[in-house]
Amino acid sequence: MPLRHFLLALQFFTRIPVTGRLADWVGFSPAMLRASAAHFPGVGWVVGGLTAVVFYGLLTLLPAQPAAPWVAAVACTVFSVLLTGAFHEDGLADTADGLGGSPSRERALEIMKDSRIGSYGAVALVLAFLSKAALLALLAQAGGTLLATAGLFAAHVSSRLMPLFIIRTLPHVGDTPTSKSKPLAESIGNAGLATGLLWWALAMALVGWALPGAPWPQAVLGALLGLAWMWRLLRRRLQGFTGDGLGATQQVSELGFYLGLVLCLPATP
Repeated sequence: MPLRHFLLALQFFTRIPVTGRLADWVGFSPAMLRASAAHFPGVGWVVGGLTAVVFYGLLTLLPAQPAAPWVAAVACTVFSVLLTGAFHEDGLADTADGLGGSPSRERALEIMKDSRIGSYGAVALVLAFLSKAALLALLAQAGGTLLATAGLFAAHVSSRLMPLFIIRTLPHVGDTPTSKSKPLAESIGNAGLATGLLWWALAMALVGWALPGAPWPQAVLGALLGLAWMWRLLRRRLQGFTGDGLGATQQVSELGFYLGLVLCLPATP
């Protein structure tokens, strides 16, 4: 069952095909989708791992020019968006539109259900993509190829752990009859949270073993600060969360991880 739950999470959050006989074997039910939430960080292993391979490969193959880290950062970001179908980025845009478009809770929730993107959502996406590319490029330039690659992988795993704490501590306030996130957002128990933490701990152990001197605790602190900011925002403005809010939390926490890592690198003259 854990493998089936993991594959269901992979099917739900990425464009990686889980089809045919494999999909028949995995199966589907609201209870299974709810259990798959524990494997969000496991999806980060796949998305972060593949994206890190693209990033490392481009940094290795591109000419040793100042623009090379930027090209690699933008290209691997494009790859990750294609791999996930912009799932979390869509949540970030909808959340920005809703919370920026109206001070009213009811109106904000209504805006967030609209598939059209508004000015707040567009600005949020542009700023998020620019920040992500800039931080990755700076990591590669100031910390080296291995640190940037390991940081990219760890950020994807860590940022997908953070929404589990939102699910655990806040109520779901979306349009429950039609919400895609409702089955997986109803609750997460101790066992599910422990599974998510295990996925995350294994990833951090891996990067800690590969680069023991890197400021990984500070990077995780950056992701936790992103989680805390989103938790407070969702609680204050919506008195709970929606699926879009979970996607926004992942994006903000990922940026927080990169920022924490960058700020603790040794200063160069």
